[in-house]
Amino acid sequence: MTGLIGILIIFLIVWIIFLLSKANEFVAEIKGDDTAADASNRFNAFMFLLFLILGMGGFLWSVLHYAPMFLPPPASEHGAWIRQMFQVSTVPIVIVFFITHVLLFWFAFRYQYNKNNRAVHFAHSTKLEIVWTAIPAVVMVILVSIGLVNWFKIFDDPPAESLIVEATGQQFLWHLRYAGEDNVLGSKSVYNIGSDNPFGMKWEDKAGNDDFKSDTLYMQIEQPILMKINSLDVLHSFYLPHFRVKMDAVPGIPTQFWFTPTKTTQQARDERDDQKFDYELACAELCGQSHFNMRRVVRVVEADEFKEWKARQTTLYSLYGTKKEDTQKAKNNTKEEEIKATAGL
Repeated sequence: MTGLIGILIIFLIVWIIFLLSKANEFVAEIKGDDTAADASNRFNAFMFLLFLILGMGGFLWSVLHYAPMFLPPPASEHGAWIRQMFQVSTVPIVIVFFITHVLLFWFAFRYQYNKNNRAVHFAHSTKLEIVWTAIPAVVMVILVSIGLVNWFKIFDDPPAESLIVEATGQQFLWHLRYAGEDNVLGSKSVYNIGSDNPFGMKWEDKAGNDDFKSDTLYMQIEQPILMKINSLDVLHSFYLPHFRVKMDAVPGIPTQFWFTPTKTTQQARDERDDQKFDYELACAELCGQSHFNMRRVVRVVEADEFKEWKARQTTLYSLYGTKKEDTQKAKNNTKEEEIKATAGL
């Protein structure tokens, strides 16, 4: 609140100075006095220069002040590539930002109105046009080349040893399904989804007999993970901010993305000196009133811990598939008994 009041006070002071300056100009114009107009021009030119100094100072201060709140180093190999592109792009952007703004405000001060000055006009300059065309072109070629190299790395075929996990978005939660020992996800269908089969599994597909669900996204450090992403209802967006991973979950259009985690949860906690810290999975697409609930905890652990966790999981087939088989057997037995009773056996 104090900061807001301070901003309002500064705004009011600037507004009052502006109104006084305009009033002074009007009075001078009525009197036919050019002295006040010249003074006003000098004042405005000085204000441009002051704004440049204060603005640049404020910009640098804000960068240094809020630097601890910037995103930390990424926790994935893919995220490092993204960060490198961001840093490389930032260099020419900041350089151009400083040059253009310094020239803009300095020119307003240096070339303030003076009735004795005359502007120099030239219609054409081949050298100038080559310079302002060639420099941006070279910079753009470099940036695009770096982007293409990383693009092909990021969207290359996933490694054969990638852990396969499916994330299904639904208002308002993520369903996470892991491939079992065969590392192959079983077939499913939305028409099979129900209270007795929340993932819509096709139990006749034996590849899904070892699939299991998890409320937490567990990953093994240094092991590539292939995320297969889809949605049951509206547009969602699978977002792992600490890993720089983001991919839309589109109804009816499966998408996928692979990356390699490079930092365990415990390492991240030690770096932050916060033993309660957790990576998180969020939704980066506004998907309804309870959009904020689209969150899951993400844990990156060592290989031994991941194997122990995986061994403790219960397969979806054990939870739901066997019940369906028992129900079907019961129906078959009942039908056989009815047939026997009808035949008088």
